[in-house]
Amino acid sequence: MRGLAKPVARLVEELSRLPGIGPKTASRLTFYLLRAPKEQVQALSQAIGELQEKIVTCEICYNITEASPCPICRDEERDRSLLCVLEEPLDVIAIERTGEYKGVYHVLGGVISPVEGIGPENLKIAQLLRRLESEPVREVILATNPSLEGESTAIYIRRLLSSSPLKVTRIAHGLPVGGDLEYADQVTLTRALEGRREM
Repeated sequence: MRGLAKPVARLVEELSRLPGIGPKTASRLTFYLLRAPKEQVQALSQAIGELQEKIVTCEICYNITEASPCPICRDEERDRSLLCVLEEPLDVIAIERTGEYKGVYHVLGGVISPVEGIGPENLKIAQLLRRLESEPVREVILATNPSLEGESTAIYIRRLLSSSPLKVTRIAHGLPVGGDLEYADQVTLTRALEGRREM
């Protein structure tokens, strides 16, 4: 970027790579950090560094955690017969906020999206199938987002489980089409969980 010192231009460029942050927002954030107290900037830098150093993926559910297995997978009080399949770790947080769901999770790490070159082999679907063979699951709740890709992923998994004796349900559409779980309120998510249906 012409007229900017190299460190400033580099930070603007790096911030604008983040989802939902364009060049203008990246510039505003950069200039905010230039004016912020040094301690605040160092704390932010340290938090970003710790993200890579201290966060791992749970070996069971593929949620993010500080230690594997994660606290949810280690919790003896959780109902292991209920398995909720989600797209991303943010979705786990959204469901947990309702306080209604007491089962366990499986995070796919995305959705099938041919446009973006993401196929079933790029997701944690094979791991899900192995898990269903070894754990006492009765019901699989497909809680992918109600987008075209989320629906396609849910249908794909449902087809894989069609010969299985498992009950397969789909989260109810109390959620708007094209909406994300992380932005839904607790009441909407609770109703969506309660209104799930068999696929």
